[in-house]
Amino acid sequence: MLSRKGFAGTRLVDVAAHAELQAPAIYYYFKSREELIEEVMFVGISNIRAHVSEVLEALDPNTRPIDRIAAAVEAHLRYELSISDYTTAAIRNGGQMPEHLRERHESVRNKYGNEWQALYQAAKDAGELREDLDVRATRMLVMGALNWAAEWWNPKRGGSLTSLVRTAQSIVLHGIASPAALAGTVADTSSAPAPEKSSTKRVAAKSNTAKAVGRRSGTKTASAKKVAAKG
Repeated sequence: MLSRKGFAGTRLVDVAAHAELQAPAIYYYFKSREELIEEVMFVGISNIRAHVSEVLEALDPNTRPIDRIAAAVEAHLRYELSISDYTTAAIRNGGQMPEHLRERHESVRNKYGNEWQALYQAAKDAGELREDLDVRATRMLVMGALNWAAEWWNPKRGGSLTSLVRTAQSIVLHGIASPAALAGTVADTSSAPAPEKSSTKRVAAKSNTAKAVGRRSGTKTASAKKVAAKG
């Protein structure tokens, strides 16, 4: 819901209908529409940060910094576009959130950005990043391009997610890698955790929201699983 309609267009009555609940029931778990949306945004950015971190930690310790960037590009895109509706919603609506609702989301987003910054800095220190590039500008431009894919990519219009990932990796690496780094062999990141199937994705997404609700209300999460702002 939030992913499709945005912050301004998401109404509790629509969320309730989608979750097969009466609108007043949502107030049992959340005090307001804004609190519900803020929680979805927080869960979305937190989950993609954890996923990318998990993928990077699973790599061989000797993996080149530039290849770690390639792995992070794949992990980010796959999670954003095929695993988490919450992350898609968080990416699409980050700029629409009122200032007073951004604190938790911005805190995690900044930490996630710093982790990407460290990836680029490691590549620069290893001589694998082009010398003429500014590390922060590189990180911001690449992340902006990856996030924008949530706005235009649609598997129904042709082009597989794997093809998109490989294209993104090629553009990023050939744009930022030093000649010496390009002369090496770029690691095959296809061993990264595969996207969950759609049915599994829905269960996992609802589970995430249930856990979030449980943290706030302390109530049983069975009914809370239906309170999801997914498209």
